[in-house]
Amino acid sequence: MRLPVPGPRDVWNVLERGADSVEQLLSAVPRVLALLDEAETMLTRVDQVISRIEETQSAAQRVVRRTDEVTAQAEEVIGRTTPLVDRLTPLLDRMEPSLVALQPTLDRLAETTNPAEVDALVALVDLLPDLAAKLETHVIPVLDSMGSVAPDLHDLLDVSRELNEMLAAVPGLGRMKKRIDEEQALEGRG
Repeated sequence: MRLPVPGPRDVWNVLERGADSVEQLLSAVPRVLALLDEAETMLTRVDQVISRIEETQSAAQRVVRRTDEVTAQAEEVIGRTTPLVDRLTPLLDRMEPSLVALQPTLDRLAETTNPAEVDALVALVDLLPDLAAKLETHVIPVLDSMGSVAPDLHDLLDVSRELNEMLAAVPGLGRMKKRIDEEQALEGRG
């Protein structure tokens, strides 16, 4: 909207209308000055608002750039992860029935296992290499030889029986053998 600016003719016309018009014109001057002051204040505020808008726009552009960088990094990570997911999916599909079947056992194990048992299991696992070596070098050879020892033990038992029978036939040794047998029987009960 265009504000009319009074020209010299308008001033002359006002002067012709009289002193009232001049007085009205002079009384309007302070209001016009107040309006100009308010307009200047509003222009200052508008400049401040425009500055804040420009700052906000600049900050928003930085956020958009950072978002673009993060998106690019995420796409890169997803690109590297996709082959792994493609490999793991069939494996997990095959393992799902077993895992579902083991779930109750795993729940019970988690509920009933205490830290001392876990520590004992760790200690046992630490001993397994030594235990396996000793089994291999000492126990397994003895077990392998047990097949050949059994007939020898039978022979030894037979000889022992014959010796007992012979000792029982010696006069006086029978009573001594009987007394030893009774003492051993008493010790076995006690």
